[in-house]
Amino acid sequence: MNLLWIYRSMEMIRVLLVLLVLLVLGSAEGRRVRGQRTQTPESFPLDFTAVEGNMESFMTQVKNLAQSLYPCSTQKLDQEMKLQFLRNSSVTCNDGSPAGYYIKESRGSRRWLMFLEGGWYCFSKHTCDSRYETMRRLMSSSKWPPTRTGTGILSSQPEENPHWWNANTVFVPYCSSDVWSGSTAKTDQNDYAFMGSQIIQEVVKELVTKGLDGAKVLLLAGSSAGGTGVLLNVDRVSELLEDLGLGSVQVRGLADSGWFLDHKQYRFTDCIDTISCAPTEAIKRGVRYWNSVVPERCSRVYNGEDWNCFFGYKVQPTLKSIAGGTGVLLNVDRVSELLEDLGLGSVQVRGLADSGWFLDHKQYRFTDCIDTISCAPTEAIKRGVRYWNSVVPERCSRVYNGEDWNCFFGYKLMVDNVHLTGQPVQEGQWRYIQNLGSELRNTLKNVPAMFAPACLSHEIITRSYWMDIHVKGTSLPRALQCWDRSLRHHGNSSSIQAPPRGCPLHLIDSCPWPHCNPTCPTIREQLTGQEMSVIQFLTHLGFDVQRVAQQQGMEPHKLLGMLSNGT
Repeated sequence: MNLLWIYRSMEMIRVLLVLLVLLVLGSAEGRRVRGQRTQTPESFPLDFTAVEGNMESFMTQVKNLAQSLYPCSTQKLDQEMKLQFLRNSSVTCNDGSPAGYYIKESRGSRRWLMFLEGGWYCFSKHTCDSRYETMRRLMSSSKWPPTRTGTGILSSQPEENPHWWNANTVFVPYCSSDVWSGSTAKTDQNDYAFMGSQIIQEVVKELVTKGLDGAKVLLLAGSSAGGTGVLLNVDRVSELLEDLGLGSVQVRGLADSGWFLDHKQYRFTDCIDTISCAPTEAIKRGVRYWNSVVPERCSRVYNGEDWNCFFGYKVQPTLKSIAGGTGVLLNVDRVSELLEDLGLGSVQVRGLADSGWFLDHKQYRFTDCIDTISCAPTEAIKRGVRYWNSVVPERCSRVYNGEDWNCFFGYKLMVDNVHLTGQPVQEGQWRYIQNLGSELRNTLKNVPAMFAPACLSHEIITRSYWMDIHVKGTSLPRALQCWDRSLRHHGNSSSIQAPPRGCPLHLIDSCPWPHCNPTCPTIREQLTGQEMSVIQFLTHLGFDVQRVAQQQGMEPHKLLGMLSNGT
């Protein structure tokens, strides 16, 4: 549907008093017909600054108007992305099944969004065998659904995704387990294929035949391992389009929760699995195992020690596309990984427990354990563990001294997809948190565009609540719009200009405590389901307000006020 026509209709019927529209016209060269393809009128994003106080009502009226005008449109309002397997069958997932992507085309738009899914990695036969048994969806396409519905920045609903709702949307599932870097096929000698970098190249080639050849902007986005994959591949995508004669397409990068540090762990652990292994050691092993491809300039800078290029603050300065608008969206999920280093939490890479959270509580009345109904859960699991010869998470087994039945009960603190144990934080651990926070902020000084809330939540941009999180009063979609408006459109030689007034590009929380931003997702106590305030959460972890206030040279009530307000 032509959104400009909708706008004029809205003026005629006076649905709204004020509607600010940002219309960015492409260059004459960019609008020329390529081959036999006919260019359709370009859609454009909306600037909602004037109506931010009444956004819900505004969006409802826009949606109702669009639906009422639907019969006048030749474009079907299809909300789902459809699965397409790659035509090049030699480029596969880990298990040799075909790789692919989901796509929702928007024929009125010259804006393309290509999203790389995240999901950690494996770096040896042992860790990949374990991953294949427990997370096969991230290594095989055999059970991919035929369609997907986008959320967050992938949503086609303007009230959920005000800036990119009408873009051509592509979701690339993660099935290579190599941080989108590998180039090794499955053979008789190799149990698994690692072809993440080649999957991206093949997807881009196919998109050219579907309209990417007429694009103005391609935003390569990703979360977690996908966010790191953006940093590793944004230059290669830009170079590929140039080789195909499409140098006028502006390639940008958006990395969510993929900015990792190669810091020392708080305590040393053996590298026996993907959770216990320090990121630096895991990546060093993975680079060899995956036959990784990294940005050429980064590889030269580090003299072939390519593992360095997986860490954002090292690879970002070497990217050619930085001048062309490669931005970094940083969700400070390093806080959650930090708590993992301290032995206080775990990041759930993928997995949803639906009605599967059990308690080892005492029965209301004692009954003999004669069947599955009468037997108390604790006793049933104790017997089952022996009968099944159960395998449980190794670290959990160590925590409970081999009493593995404990690992079947999942009560912990939980925020989004990060689970936290209730062990108190020691003074040395708090210092470690403070020092890592300072180290992290130092790596961000030269990042041209950034949104960094101090939240435990891992990944933001595809969450349905992504509009709710703010840094210094600016929401994430608004920050993305500011970044977009700051770029001068001259192909891939773009430069960043001063943003419009009230449109910041470098947003980072200054509060020094984990989860200190009041707009962060809610922390819940899993035993009761009750929400916890930041003060309650920190107290639960052993935070001593009196002692910390004394260290900071302030009164305890002032520190409590800062914690409550997220300052």
